[in-house]
Amino acid sequence: MSKFSPSRRHFMNNTGKAALATCVGLSQLSLIGNASAQTSGDYKALVCVLFAGGMDSFNVLAPIDSNGYAEYAKIRTDLALPQSDLLPLNNAGSGGKKLGLHPALTELQSLYDTGQLSFITNVGTLVEPTSATQLQNGTARLPLGLYSHSDQINQWQTSVPDARSVAGWGGRLADMLIGTNGNQALSMSISLSGANIFQTGIQTDSFSMVPSDNGVVPLEVFDGIDGNYQQAVDTIYGNSFSNLFRRTYRQRYNQAIEMNQLVGAAVSGVSEFSTVFGPDDFSQSLKMIAKTIAANSQLGSQRQTFFVNFGGWDHHDEVINSMAGMLNSVNNGLGSFQKAMGEIGLQKNVTTFTTSDFGRTLTSNGRGSDHGWGGNHLVMGGSVDGGKLFGDYPGLGLGNPLDTGRGVLMPTLSTDQYFADLALWMGVSPSALYDVIPNIGRFYSPSNTQPAIGLFR
Repeated sequence: MSKFSPSRRHFMNNTGKAALATCVGLSQLSLIGNASAQTSGDYKALVCVLFAGGMDSFNVLAPIDSNGYAEYAKIRTDLALPQSDLLPLNNAGSGGKKLGLHPALTELQSLYDTGQLSFITNVGTLVEPTSATQLQNGTARLPLGLYSHSDQINQWQTSVPDARSVAGWGGRLADMLIGTNGNQALSMSISLSGANIFQTGIQTDSFSMVPSDNGVVPLEVFDGIDGNYQQAVDTIYGNSFSNLFRRTYRQRYNQAIEMNQLVGAAVSGVSEFSTVFGPDDFSQSLKMIAKTIAANSQLGSQRQTFFVNFGGWDHHDEVINSMAGMLNSVNNGLGSFQKAMGEIGLQKNVTTFTTSDFGRTLTSNGRGSDHGWGGNHLVMGGSVDGGKLFGDYPGLGLGNPLDTGRGVLMPTLSTDQYFADLALWMGVSPSALYDVIPNIGRFYSPSNTQPAIGLFR
């Protein structure tokens, strides 16, 4: 039987990742010079939440004014939420519209009202600025694999809408900023959902954690006949090897162990939050992210990105009932996370944002919704210009010129603009923005003194 259990293989997947980050401090010095100057204690983190499957976000954020709700109810038919159940948002008007949240999202309503959260409306992948006329006459350049799960998840994570890319914009961000961290042996990209495109760079990759115990992936000890397997392994990897492959493997193996020990000890040393997190996987993943953030000084980190995948949103069936339970987890998890950031005094240093494959059809397929295009997302944190609605919330009537059919709405705000604001907040200088968000030049000039959207105060 193989000595490599699934847990051990998972652990070994981190072996090269820690070592890759080590190289960045040397090879990326030129890029670091393009980043904004970092000062001691200038900690910042991005938390990327992927709602894999395509969230039906027009039932997350829906009109509550009379005319807007009438359009919504007419096109959504059996998918429409009762008007009286929607949670009103203060000062959320857009062209006379008043908006409300799904009834499960009470914590997000409170965060919005207290200025810690904003919504970005009708955002999605675009190759270039596109008009309704171009869409109607067939001259619009459309993203690759527009309604494909795999293509759209790739584009949301890479910011490359017209090609399939293996490097994510979070990975390119890490390539650029890892040198600002005191401990460059530990990746600034930490995932609670394993390997992902978002955090894959040219020279950096993510460090995987699990949402339990001290967060590190365990290296299981297999007892040999003499019961000394671990000792034998330690002896082997304590040797020097003349063979380059063996020597490099030993170095990376040992470094991975050191990083696991460092992260495990740092996370274990974090005091328990008074904030209660729910028992579900999403909440527990966010709790582990919060504990790792709390240990940032022990880890030697000034810049970090985190990734968590909350899947299961491809609701071609039973969208009403399924979303209610899942949004309850979203509400509790994000609410608890932001409270925990307040406990440790880092609410202004951490920004959480959501992504998904695409929006959904406004029309019903009889019991659910199908693959769409533009959708609504949120950005949360103490530095966010909260209590606002960014972008143009579209009309939902069937005559909307943005409607490509069946209530599939063309986005009016690109993901590139969304991500540009996040990258700039993390410390990327305008002159280096093209290196992180390759498609941004079609929507925004980094030389502009104003941000792409203005998500931050």
